[in-house]
Amino acid sequence: MEAIPMNDILDKSIRDDDDDDDDDDDDGFTDGPEGTLLGHHLPHPAPPPKGLWSQIQGIVIESAPALTLTTVSLLFTGKLLEQVSHWRAMREIDQLIIIIPVVLNLKGNLEMNLSARLGTAANVGELDEPKRRRRMILGNLALLQVQAMVVSFVAACFAILLGLIVHPLPESAPFKAEPSSNSTAPSLLLRDLSLYSRKPIPHPHPEAKHTTDLATFAMVASSTMTAACLSGLLLDSFMCALIVLCRKFHRDPDNIAPAIASCLGDLVTLSLIGLVSGLLIPYLHTPLPFIVAIVVILTSLTSLIYTLRNECVRPLLGQGWSPLFGAMILSSGSGIILDLFVGKYTGYAVIAVIIAGLPGATGSIFVSRLSTALHAAAMSKSAQLSEAQSPSPKVVTLTLLAITLPIEIFFLTTLRGIGWLKVPYLFIAFSVLFFCTAVTISLIIARYLTNWLWSKKRDPDMYALPIHSAFVDVMGQLLLVLCFEIVSGLGGNVTARGA
Repeated sequence: MEAIPMNDILDKSIRDDDDDDDDDDDDGFTDGPEGTLLGHHLPHPAPPPKGLWSQIQGIVIESAPALTLTTVSLLFTGKLLEQVSHWRAMREIDQLIIIIPVVLNLKGNLEMNLSARLGTAANVGELDEPKRRRRMILGNLALLQVQAMVVSFVAACFAILLGLIVHPLPESAPFKAEPSSNSTAPSLLLRDLSLYSRKPIPHPHPEAKHTTDLATFAMVASSTMTAACLSGLLLDSFMCALIVLCRKFHRDPDNIAPAIASCLGDLVTLSLIGLVSGLLIPYLHTPLPFIVAIVVILTSLTSLIYTLRNECVRPLLGQGWSPLFGAMILSSGSGIILDLFVGKYTGYAVIAVIIAGLPGATGSIFVSRLSTALHAAAMSKSAQLSEAQSPSPKVVTLTLLAITLPIEIFFLTTLRGIGWLKVPYLFIAFSVLFFCTAVTISLIIARYLTNWLWSKKRDPDMYALPIHSAFVDVMGQLLLVLCFEIVSGLGGNVTARGA
């Protein structure tokens, strides 16, 4: 039987809601979706129910490696950002270092939206037919090129505006710190790192030139648009292939793809921004940056034309923009918190990666699974499983919490053991407690935000993840500050030297 187009699913759901209000519960779910959270969702026919422990085991096996990779990637992204900030392009144009967290925030949310959309499409069987699979994948790649061009251009404008009010750091700023005889490279990294991924309030290099002219704007815009489009081409192709392979080998992409997209998106985009800006900086006052920007825009216009002609993704062009840019603004609060406390507490930057990044990735998995369940239930009543056949969302929440807790403990103890993190064991104990709190809140937000968006006839695959990611970033930072304050009040030595 022919699969139902994804853009028709919400319309069908709306019609069903209008015809039969009794099918919805207070959370905006139809009767069945909560029961399908731990299973694969095939509308034709419904799969046989799996046992509780078998389904929990599937989530653990699929999600644990992805979440571990997320944490490792976030740590490497922070280190790479510290290195890139010293490159020639970043020293000469301060807007380039300002723009990095903005682009990473926007681009990372685009990648997660893509993973959620294709995860839903795979689980409801829309990628099984080769011709439609090719049309959907090519359409999504074209759509991502258009979105990447738009968000990178907006980010360039934001960076130029922010560059007008950002001033050079004094000579004692973190970037000018010199290693002492008893300092190690990792400890210097943790002490000096005032930037890390997806935070829009960084410090420019103190030697950067604070000019805002047409050549500067062309350099910033061409570097970011080129990097974003190249990142989209490389990473999005990888994500599409990953989701197709998950489907082929009977793995649930909702358990794998969102976390992978979240971590690899930052790392790949940051690397490409550094590479492209490094190649263009010798030609700052030549027409080359303008030519590069025009080529990228023409390429994106070609992608736009293809997107408009592709019925699978054409309706998505006008969706999901408000949460993207709203998330960018909300993430500014997280950047402000980081800016205030990164120099005050020992190892704040690297711990923030774990206590904010990992709960966000865990919640993104839950959002993707919930959205798939809702779409599957809207497409076919036969895709619904009873509560007796599948675990409740509470069991899913506990399962994801059980996965992330050992990862967090492992990284904290490893970083402390190798000397990267010099905090007392009292802090480790409290940070584990606050981490569990952050993951629990992230999963609760994921569930109720997804339900609420569905009840408002908004596709969670397009709207939920940017809002969720930004809110969890801010919440994680606040919990980390509270953790440091409590341990400090109890006599723990967690204050950085010189703070």
